[in-house]
Amino acid sequence: MDNGRNDESGTAVVVGAGVGGLATAIGLRRAGWSVRVLEGRTAPDRYGTAFGIHPTAQSALDRLGLGEALRTRAVPYRRAHVRRPDGTVLAALPLERIERKAGRPELLIARPHLIDALHAELDRLGAAVEYGQRLTDPRTLGADLVVGADGIHSTVRTAHFGARSGVRAIGGVAWIGIAGFETAIHGETWGEGRFFGMTPVEPGRTNWYATVPEATTAGELRAAFAGWHDPIPRVLAHTDPATWIRYEMRHLHPALPAFVAAGRIALVGDAAHAMTPNLGQGACTALLDAEALTRAVAAHGRAALPAALRAYDAERRRSAQRVALGSRTLHRFATTRRPRLRDALVRLLPG
Repeated sequence: MDNGRNDESGTAVVVGAGVGGLATAIGLRRAGWSVRVLEGRTAPDRYGTAFGIHPTAQSALDRLGLGEALRTRAVPYRRAHVRRPDGTVLAALPLERIERKAGRPELLIARPHLIDALHAELDRLGAAVEYGQRLTDPRTLGADLVVGADGIHSTVRTAHFGARSGVRAIGGVAWIGIAGFETAIHGETWGEGRFFGMTPVEPGRTNWYATVPEATTAGELRAAFAGWHDPIPRVLAHTDPATWIRYEMRHLHPALPAFVAAGRIALVGDAAHAMTPNLGQGACTALLDAEALTRAVAAHGRAALPAALRAYDAERRRSAQRVALGSRTLHRFATTRRPRLRDALVRLLPG
């Protein structure tokens, strides 16, 4: 791919400046397309904790020219376990098998670092995000290609796909944060109707996430995990509640029959397949979407854009929807009210 315009290049509008939108804009610019990125927020979105980047998503970033920027700030994730609230180890997470198969480890990177790297590359390619652009009717956008990367409440999806899929609550509240110390214990602890996870993120800090049936305050969340094994209570005690992020657990249901429409509309990331966070694959699937879409567009050119979108849909839809189903299924399994049966099954997993 080159960065100049040619007869096969066109114009694109990407709606949304999250991971999927920025990566898509970068891929399109590298294919020679003229790109506008519209974002409703008035400034770059720097909230959040850590993203897990699977080796397949790392390869997608390599193809987008962003692999080195990722590896500069990321840390490897090599050893973690599933535990009971008393600290008993039930099983090892398959991180070593992933590394052996892929030849590289799972990586973790702070969300702001990845967003900054994507912004820097987009700027280097001569494009920028137009902030404060709230759309009322995406159907009026004049471009050869319109990409909906605007999240679970996507206006692009609603405008072009109607009510065929919508936001559904699955029950439960998720919290995320970063504690100001490192722990050697990583992985997830599963209790009755709730779980708590910890991962590395950068030196001197620990990324954590939790799901509970209900918790509206920091005090209620701390109470929900009081008495759980060390360092869970300490992680919550040493994280400033002002930095915690709370959100209702939601996903898209039913699954969309297509990620593309009208020969010029494509959805990526949460706009196409928002999922629960249990598999930690939200950012990965968005990056895989972005790379697959821009690769198909580059291969087919503007004249064959409908064929490019069909190729993208064929490559990504079933795969992404399988991940979303797997994540939702894992959520139900991890938060079951029958933990004794669940724990017995988890013990059967290979070490």
